[in-house]
Amino acid sequence: MSFETPGLITLAHNSDKWHEVKADVGDVPMQFEVGRVAKQAAGSVWARWGDSVVLVTVCGAQAREGIDFFPLTVEYVEKTYAAGKIPGGFFKREARPRDAEILTCRIIDRSLRPLFPEGYKNEVQIIATVVSFDGLHDTDTLALCAASMAVHISDIPFAESSGPIAGLRVGRIGGKLEINPTIEARKGSDLDLVVSISKDAIVMVEGGAAEVDEKDLIDALFFAHEQGQKVVAACHEMRAKMGKPKAAYTPPAKDEEFYAKVNGLAEKHGLAAALATRNKIERYATLDKVKAAIHASLKADLGDVQYAADKKKASEYYGDVKYNVMRAAALKTKLRLDGRKYDEVRPINCEVGALPRAHGSALFTRGETQALVSTTLGTRDDEQKIDNLLGESYRRYMLHYNFPPFCVGEARPLRGTSRREIGHGALAERAVARMIPSEEDFPYVIRIVSEITESNGSSSMASVCGATMSLFDAGVPVKSPVAGIAMGLIKEGDDIAILSDILGDEDHLGDMDFKVCGTAKGITAIQMDIKIEGLSRDIMTTALSQAKAGRAIILKQMHEAIGGPRGELSQYAPRMTTMRINPDKIRDVIGPGGKVIRDIVAKTGAKIDIKDDGTVIIAAIGREAGDKARQIIEDLTREAEVNRIYKGLVRKVVEFGAFVELFPGTDGLIHISELSDKRVAKVTDVVQEGDEVVVKVLSIDRDGKIRLSRRAGVGKEPGTVDKSEPPPPPAREREREQH
Repeated sequence: MSFETPGLITLAHNSDKWHEVKADVGDVPMQFEVGRVAKQAAGSVWARWGDSVVLVTVCGAQAREGIDFFPLTVEYVEKTYAAGKIPGGFFKREARPRDAEILTCRIIDRSLRPLFPEGYKNEVQIIATVVSFDGLHDTDTLALCAASMAVHISDIPFAESSGPIAGLRVGRIGGKLEINPTIEARKGSDLDLVVSISKDAIVMVEGGAAEVDEKDLIDALFFAHEQGQKVVAACHEMRAKMGKPKAAYTPPAKDEEFYAKVNGLAEKHGLAAALATRNKIERYATLDKVKAAIHASLKADLGDVQYAADKKKASEYYGDVKYNVMRAAALKTKLRLDGRKYDEVRPINCEVGALPRAHGSALFTRGETQALVSTTLGTRDDEQKIDNLLGESYRRYMLHYNFPPFCVGEARPLRGTSRREIGHGALAERAVARMIPSEEDFPYVIRIVSEITESNGSSSMASVCGATMSLFDAGVPVKSPVAGIAMGLIKEGDDIAILSDILGDEDHLGDMDFKVCGTAKGITAIQMDIKIEGLSRDIMTTALSQAKAGRAIILKQMHEAIGGPRGELSQYAPRMTTMRINPDKIRDVIGPGGKVIRDIVAKTGAKIDIKDDGTVIIAAIGREAGDKARQIIEDLTREAEVNRIYKGLVRKVVEFGAFVELFPGTDGLIHISELSDKRVAKVTDVVQEGDEVVVKVLSIDRDGKIRLSRRAGVGKEPGTVDKSEPPPPPAREREREQH
C-alpha cells in the first residue's frame, strides 16, 4: 500500500479526507496515515517505520452503570503473517498474548491513562495490530506513537490541556545517544530506554542499562524529550487536518458544602491520627473505623433516603479528604505515614538458604514487604523457546514474579498470571540480566521465582534484592550484586517531598512511582510513571541521587547476609561438565536414530547436549554419574595417537599377527614381527584372544589403519608417550616381514 497517494479505496467510505505526516526520528522517518483504513473506528492510524507497519484503532462507549473507575483497555497483537510466518501449534492461529505483547500493552496503557480527564468513566479500547514487520524496526514505540495520535484525532476527550504524547526508544552506542536505533544496532547499546513524552513533560520511562551513571541517564531522558517533539508536532498536524470535534465532557461538579461536611467529620473522627498509624494492618483497620464512623454520622444527619442517594459521593469525597490530609501532613511534618524521614529506608532483614532443597534461596524483608526468592539451575533442555516475529530464540535466564492474594491479606480466586505480575517480573528480570554470567562461563539455565509473601510497596524491588541473594546462595558467579528501591514524590506548588522506599499508600496517593535498580557502580533498570506535568531536571536529579544513597544502604545489608556466590553448587543442582570432541565423531556418540546417546542416558542418568561444533555438555546429579557419562563419550570419540602407550584387549588372532582393541571402536594390528624381541613361530605362542596387552602405536596411515607393537610397549606405563625408536626385529622376523 502506497503512502504517497490515497490509492484506489474510495475516500467517501466513512471518510472524505486522507492525510499523511512524517516524523524524522531514527534511521528512516516514521510515517502516519489517516483516512484509508478502519474508518469506522473513532480514530485509526496506519503507522509505518521502514517496512514495519502497525494499525492502531481506538473506540469508545458510554459508561457502564455504577462503574467507579476508568475502563481503559489496551491490546497489542503481533500477527505472524506480518513476518511471513505461520503460527506453531495445533490451531495455527494467534492465541493468548505472549509476555512481550503484554509488556507493550502496559507501556501504552501507562503512558496514555494519565492524560484522560479526571473522573472520565466512558469505556475506551485501544487495539494495536502489527501487520508487517521487517526485522529491523521495532513496533512497540511505533504503536505507542500511533495510539497517541489515534486518540488525539478522535472525538474522545484526551490530553486537551497537556497535548498528545510521543514514545521513543533511546540507546547509547559507542558512547553516543541515538533515538530509535534499529533492532540490530541495539545489540551494541549499553542503554535501552522507552520514554513517553508530552510537549512539556516526561510521562513514562521503562528500560535497562549496563550500570549507567545517573547523570548519563538523565541526559538520555531529556534527549528523548527533545527529539520526541517531532512526533508531538506530527500529532498536532494530523489533528488539524483529520481530527474530529471532541465530545463535551464536564467532570462532575464538586459539592463543596457536602465535601466540607465529610472533611469536618474526618477531622472529628481522627483521620489524621489514623493515617499516622505505622503498622499497615492496624492503619487500614483504623481507617475503616474512621470511614464507618463518618458514614454513620452522615446517615444519622441526612436520614436513610438522602444518605442512600449520597453514599457513593461520600465515599469518593472521603478518598479525596484522605489524599489531601496525607499529602499535607507529609509536607508539613516532614514525616511519612510510618514515621520515617523522606530519605529513610525501612528496616531490612536478609536471610539465605531458606529453602533446604532449592538450589538457592533467599528471604528478603523490607518493612512490611517480603519476597521469598528461589533459584533453580537447569540444563539446556530447560531453556524457554521463544517464537516471535524475529523467529525462534531461546532464553537461558528468566525471572517469574507471583503476587498471591494472601500477601495483602485478601481472599480472592487465583486466575492465572496477571499483566501486573508479568510487568513486575520483567522489571526485576531486566535489573539482574546484565549481571548474569555468560553461557561460556556458567553453562546453566537459570530460573528465579519471586513469591511475594507480604506487600506494602516495592515488592518488585524486593524481588530484585532477593534474586541477587538467591543467585549467590546457588553459587552463581554474578558479576555484581543488584538492589532496587522505589522512589515517590509529593508536590504541591513549590513544596516538594521526594520519598525513598515508598509504601503502597504513598504510591497510590503520591505523584510519582520511580523504581531504580542497580549495582554500586550504576543503574541496570528503571521504571517511572508520572501523575503530574512538568517534572524538572532538578527533581529527577535529586530523586536519582537519593535512590543511589538508598541503594547503597540496601546493598550493605545484603552483603552482610551473603557477601558473594558460594564456592560450591547445591548438592541437589546438576553438575555440568563441558568437553570437546571431533565434530566428525558426533555421529558416533548419537548413533543411528539416537540409539547410542539414549543408551548412555539410560546407563548414567545424565543429560547430554551436543552442539554442532563438537562441544558436549553433560549434566548430572552427583559427580559419579557425570564422570561415567564423560568416560563413555571419551571412549567413543577417542582417537589413537602415534607413540602413545595403550593397554588393549586381543580381539582376534590371525596367522600374521593379532588385532587389538585399544578402546571401544578402535582396533590396531600387531604384526607377528612386533610381538616380541625374539623370533615368534606362532602368534598364539605369545598372545591368545581375550588377553590384555600393553602396546605402542607405531603409525596410523591415511586410511586410519593403526600399526601396533607389543615389544615396544613392554615395561611402559599405559597412557604415557614414548618417542624413542623401537629396536629392529630379529633378522628372521625382518625377512618374514619383508616377505
